[in-house]
Amino acid sequence: MVYEFKFPDVGEGIHEGEIVKWFVKEGQKVKADEPLGEIETDKAIVEMPSPKSGKILKLHVPAGGIIHVGEIMVTILEEHETEEDAKKHMEAKKAEAKGDIPYTGSVVGFVEEAKEVSPIYGAQQQTKPLGGAGSASATVQATPAVRNLAKQLNVDLNNVKGSGPGGRITIEDVQKAAGSEPKQASAPAEPSSFKKVRKYDFFGYVDREPLKGVKKATAAKMAESIFTAAQLTNMHEADVTDLWALREKEKSAYEKEGIKLTLMPYIVKAAACALMSHPYLNASLEGEEIVFKKYYNIGVAVDSEEGLFVPVVKGAQNKDIKAIAKDIQKMANDVQSRKVNMMDLKGGSFTVSNLGSVGVEFFTPIINYPESAILGVGRVIDKPVARNGKVEIRKILPLSVTYDHRLVDGAQAARFGVELVKRLEALNFDVPEVKEGH
Repeated sequence: MVYEFKFPDVGEGIHEGEIVKWFVKEGQKVKADEPLGEIETDKAIVEMPSPKSGKILKLHVPAGGIIHVGEIMVTILEEHETEEDAKKHMEAKKAEAKGDIPYTGSVVGFVEEAKEVSPIYGAQQQTKPLGGAGSASATVQATPAVRNLAKQLNVDLNNVKGSGPGGRITIEDVQKAAGSEPKQASAPAEPSSFKKVRKYDFFGYVDREPLKGVKKATAAKMAESIFTAAQLTNMHEADVTDLWALREKEKSAYEKEGIKLTLMPYIVKAAACALMSHPYLNASLEGEEIVFKKYYNIGVAVDSEEGLFVPVVKGAQNKDIKAIAKDIQKMANDVQSRKVNMMDLKGGSFTVSNLGSVGVEFFTPIINYPESAILGVGRVIDKPVARNGKVEIRKILPLSVTYDHRLVDGAQAARFGVELVKRLEALNFDVPEVKEGH
């Protein structure tokens, strides 16, 4: 049997992926569960295991190509099957491409087309056309794939004569009407990707690259956040001189265990504990309901060459500093190697973003929607501070708390920020006693 392995629907709102690289080539034999290649979604890069043992007949998408859910990635001649099976399969696909078999390609593959026109696409459907190129009356005989292509190529199907069975309009008919060369039906039609674009503007030459993968997902997420939540930022300063000294004292012991100790584990722990007393900053707004989360999972924004990831430290309030440091380091390494576990990116209730490592002091972070707040951590600076009538040089940590003003009042956010500062200054990482309710 010849098996067509299609890009599966993995949920999480993922509709497409990019083939990063193939580990196999056509004609190669593979075993079940052997990695075929790597595919990048807007969440992470994952390895694709072979669903069958057998021989690779065809890789349908080149490295760097985009594949959509339901489209065929790999064709495999299953183990113990003959070359005759492969030959019959390829001949059938060629017949489809030539039009000997009606084309009915869709995201679920190729299926046998009914000889009679379905009421959905035939004259029996009384749908009034909207008009314009690409739209067609209900009497036009064309599949959804053909109608979609006509819309993309700006072709009015009402003016196209069908060459298929019973006068049905085919992919080739639409391409001819558009003045382009017909393409084989087995190849996904992506006419919009062949637009001519200038490599220069009025001022000089430019480079272009598609917005895809993590950056595409981040762009959509940030737009959703900024156009949905009413965002406001409070600024605080924490005197972390004693915390800095504690970190310096403990970091050598951590290094012996392979852990690089920064201030971040302390900040995550203090934030989780402070959130327990300020539930609105650990909530989300869903329609007409406020969802108060009884878990304190802190997302830590991690930069990578491919874009921004936010792995989540689960149950941060119940973990000690060492456990949090291990979690952050492991997940950061996973992000950099692009092997991050999808579950590590889920379940966050509050996020911490650190730009201090690249020299920023105060900034206004954007909420990781649908969370209601985010903490921005700036660069520790040596600053003269008046203490007990004397001026001392202290280590000051800038903190920025951005919150959704639809849900969180300014005073609520301020009280959270004040408690966070007090905890960092007093080295207080104890879980508070929280009363039931909000």
